[in-house]
Amino acid sequence: MDQDAYRKTYQQMNERFCLFEKCLFAGHAGCSQSERFNLAEREGIHCKSDSAQAQCAELLNLLHQHSRFILKFSDEHDILSHTQALRLQVGGIRGLDKIIENREEATHFVADIHSLLGKAIDSYTNLTELPFSELIQQIAAFKGRKG
Repeated sequence: MDQDAYRKTYQQMNERFCLFEKCLFAGHAGCSQSERFNLAEREGIHCKSDSAQAQCAELLNLLHQHSRFILKFSDEHDILSHTQALRLQVGGIRGLDKIIENREEATHFVADIHSLLGKAIDSYTNLTELPFSELIQQIAAFKGRKG
C-alpha cells in the first residue's frame, strides 16, 4: 500500500483519532476511551467519544500555548516535531497526574487519561484554571528515550 493511499484510508477509518496517540503508543499512558485498530501492518488508536476527544483537545491546546518556551517554538500554530509532541503529551499527562493525585514524584505510567481529565475538571472546574507552571515543569523534565 503506498503512503498516500494508506493516509487516506487511515483518515477514513479513524475520523475521531486519539489526540494522545503518541503517548499511548510509547507506553506512557492508557485511556478508557481509546480503541486500537489495525490497518495493513500498522496500528492506530481511535477515540470512542466526541466529548472525551474535545477534553483532550482543550488540554493539549492549553499545554501547547503554555509551553512555547520549553519546547522552543515561537508561534503557537507551529507544527510540533514528533519529539516535541511526545514531550508535550507525556510531560503534560504526568504533570496533571502528579497534581491531581497529590504525588510527590511524577509517575511513569498514567492508567487512564480520560479519568484523570474528569478528576481535573472536578477539582478545577475548568481546564484553563490548572496550575500550568507545575505542568510545564514535567514537560521540561521529560526527555524521552536516551540514545
